[in-house]
Order: sequence, then C-alpha cells, then structure tokens
Amino acid sequence: MENSNVKKTAVVIGGSSGIGFETCLRLSNRGWNVINISRTPCKIDKVENIQADVTEGTALTDIIRGVADKPVSALVYSAGFSMAAPIEYAKENDYRYLFDVNFFGALQAMQAIIPQMKQKGGRIVLVGSLGGDLPIMFDSFYSASKAALEMLCRSAYSELKPYGIKVTGVLPGGTATGFTFKRKVYTTDENKAYSGGVNKAVAALANMEQSGMSPTAVAEIIYSVLVEENPPVIKSCGVKNAVYRAFTRVMPEKLTLKINERMYNQ
Repeated sequence: MENSNVKKTAVVIGGSSGIGFETCLRLSNRGWNVINISRTPCKIDKVENIQADVTEGTALTDIIRGVADKPVSALVYSAGFSMAAPIEYAKENDYRYLFDVNFFGALQAMQAIIPQMKQKGGRIVLVGSLGGDLPIMFDSFYSASKAALEMLCRSAYSELKPYGIKVTGVLPGGTATGFTFKRKVYTTDENKAYSGGVNKAVAALANMEQSGMSPTAVAEIIYSVLVEENPPVIKSCGVKNAVYRAFTRVMPEKLTLKINERMYNQ
C-alpha cells in the first residue's frame, strides 16, 4: 500500500488521544490523508477533524458516508470506554453506553464504510484488548465488549475477504495512556460489599497500564498491519503479550482464572 503514487485516505475514529492520536500521527507523517472522527479534535495540523459522538444514533454512519467522495483505504476504530463496577450493581445506562462506544460504534462504522470498500478493497483495523480474552476483574463489561469485537473481526475477515477487504483486530495489553484516568469507577457506596475488591482491581489495572507499552508502540503495530500485504486476523501487541495470550489459551480454565485473579489482587 505504501508504494502507490495515489495519496491514501484513512478514517480514524477516536483519534483525539492515546492510541488513536498516535495512529493519526503516523499516518499523516507518512503521507496519508487522515480524517479523525471524535468528540474532541485531534490536535495534529494535517488531520481533518469531524466532531461526533459514536453513541448518538446514526451520526457516525452519516459522517462516514459523507466522506465517500474521498475513496477510503483504511478504517481504524480506536474509540473506547471503561468502567469499574461489580456486575450485581452495574447500572444499565452505563453498560449500554460502554457497548455503544466499544462495540456498536465499530459495527456502525464498518457497515457505513463496507459499501465503498467493496469497490476497490481496503483495510479495517479494530482496536481490541487482551482483556477480551481474559476478564479484567470488576471491568467485566469492558472485557465482554472487547471479546465481542474480536469475534466481529473474525467473522468480518471471512465475509469481506472476497471483496478485497482485509480485517484485523489489534489487541494491546496494558498501555500507558490517559485512558487509565478516564475510567468510570463506581464509588464505595455504589460498590457496597465489593468495594475492597474493586479498589484493589482498579489499582492493579492502573499499574499494569501505566507500566505497559507506549501508545507509540501500539500505533506502530497498527500502521504495520495497515500496510502489510497479508495482515493477520488477530494481532497481539508485543512478544510478551502474544506469549501470555497463547499460554492462557492452553491452560485449564480454572487455573487461568486463578492466575488472573491474583493479577488483580483478589
């Protein structure tokens, strides 16, 4: 893809910060036209910004179809929301909002861009999480949404392959971004008897993220997937995370969960 003389266009959803921002930076610095769709703008001069909330009806669909005059070579979905809460007391409006951002927004974006990409092919990258393979303690809705996103990638890979559309799910582990500090954490009163466990899990997760990979490294992996001739269906970020993911998939389920619980100080 890089060798073409035609300047390519990428749509990045959630490019105002973190992994999405770094992805916009790499694409724009390497000659791509970049259109960012997010609630707040991406502060990179060469990036075109369109303001939208992915949870608001068909706003995302309308915007993506509106840029159809620019043939889009790549779609990167990097929007995300996280909440720390016990399953028993999680509020419906919170977990529905989470799924709207993490899963249904990605689905809506894909449905909007696929008709155009079917004409000349293209790349779709959905930013998932290793938390979609192993549950993040007391962040179960985030894990569930990322597991759903990973399955969407697998299904889309087979469905869209005949049209030259290549779909990849990129799975970061802990990544040092501001996402850590934007997580919605239920209060002690809301968590009730689970309060101690939630607090321990949130602290452990924050440490994993802030001591983890840089968003720069994750964005470089996303870029490599976009330009690779034959990209993988699922790409773990970093050797350590890839080995860990492979290891947990062959261990007995209860042992895997026990190790996982210890990671979150349970």
